[in-house]
Amino acid sequence: MSDKIDVMSEIDQKFVPPLMSPQATLRTSKSDRTLAAILNAALEFIWVHPFRDLTVNKLMASTGLSRSAFYQYFRDLHDLMESLLDQLKGEVYVVTDPWFEGVGDPVARLNESLAGLVDVCFRLGPILRAASDASTTDATFERVWIQFIEQFDDAITARIEADQAQGLIPELDARFMAITLNRLDVYTLLRAFGQEPRSKPETVHETLARVWISTLYGNNWLESGSSDLVRI
Repeated sequence: MSDKIDVMSEIDQKFVPPLMSPQATLRTSKSDRTLAAILNAALEFIWVHPFRDLTVNKLMASTGLSRSAFYQYFRDLHDLMESLLDQLKGEVYVVTDPWFEGVGDPVARLNESLAGLVDVCFRLGPILRAASDASTTDATFERVWIQFIEQFDDAITARIEADQAQGLIPELDARFMAITLNRLDVYTLLRAFGQEPRSKPETVHETLARVWISTLYGNNWLESGSSDLVRI
């Protein structure tokens, strides 16, 4: 599996909370900078504290902004979590696009996408943990969390069915397999990157790649992380 690991970019193991967009620059508006400050403060908080400990007062005190500034952008903390989850979802869709939409070798595209997924969740994993926790305390956000997961169920199902139509994946229940693999990812990434200390991303990538590749395309391609299959 060493070839798979090479797909991943080098990741600094030292924790540095990433800035959320929109990032403050000289060209951004005051409103954009305020929103970025709130999102960044929330992300930094959930790196080290559970979501249940977050309050508007604590959040805004860390930004140096007034409490009223929070309500210019968000209804409540669950609304804030929805924005963070949208940020995560957007990044995940970008890095997994090679497998969902790419042509050529589907095994190599899958391996590349899983590496990207691990990279994103290594940086933003606490959003997953906080979102999962928040879904148990608010019915509206629970629906947001379920929709977030089911959107990937739908995308994975469509990709499996398309590859089956080309004879790349054997006959199996595409929907049930998509749900199974997606729930495996969610649980694994939550456990691996939801809080400090985080698991080694190389180990998580190798584990997920073994499961996905062997399940969908066969054991022949496990060691190389690529295949002679061709998706058109």
